[in-house]
Amino acid sequence: MDIYFDLHELNLFTVCLRLCLAVLLGGVIGIERGANKHPAGFRTHILVCVGAALAMLTNQYIVDYFDPPTDPGRLGAQVITGVGFLGVGTILVTGRYKIKGLTTAAGLWASACIGLAIGIGFYYGAIVAAALVFISLALLPKLEAKFYEHSRTLGIYAEIESIKNFKPFMGVIREMGIVVTETHLDKSAINLEGAYAISLYLRLPKKMLVHDVLDELNKVPYVMIVEEI
Repeated sequence: MDIYFDLHELNLFTVCLRLCLAVLLGGVIGIERGANKHPAGFRTHILVCVGAALAMLTNQYIVDYFDPPTDPGRLGAQVITGVGFLGVGTILVTGRYKIKGLTTAAGLWASACIGLAIGIGFYYGAIVAAALVFISLALLPKLEAKFYEHSRTLGIYAEIESIKNFKPFMGVIREMGIVVTETHLDKSAINLEGAYAISLYLRLPKKMLVHDVLDELNKVPYVMIVEEI
């Protein structure tokens, strides 16, 4: 019991322990993001986690040593709000209608929450949460990809040579037994005169796999590229 209370009191040892633990757990999450070339990687996650931990340490210091004591969760609440703005900077909408960076933004937010838990001395919660976040980022994408491969809903981005090819392209899709639920047709920004970009949302027949649809559509002569959104 003495060790428990020592680890939850504010002193030089616990301050060093919590900040070092924030570096470790933030780095574990960040190294997976950095290894996969995402905008916020190893150092960014460490800085977020350490900063959040320091905010909670400061909050605990104010509560313990200032009179009258303040709300112990005030600075932590501001951290959670502030990290949202940092996460927005990692989210991008590409020219091919793909949204990238949502997982990285969520990872930054989770790192901040882990830092807050460390900063207030909730060690067990922080360690378990960091382990679960790392598993979600490093191991679950394979399971996710396998599950989505059998999904009946598919969003695609396609570039066709001319607007005249739009109806034949849609005909090819319908001949495959695919239902088109939503269509967006725009003049493409690619450097070929007359080229058009299309984004489509499709409902696939049972037992039809996503990669089979993409392979078939990429074989159409006037289609320049087809990608999943």
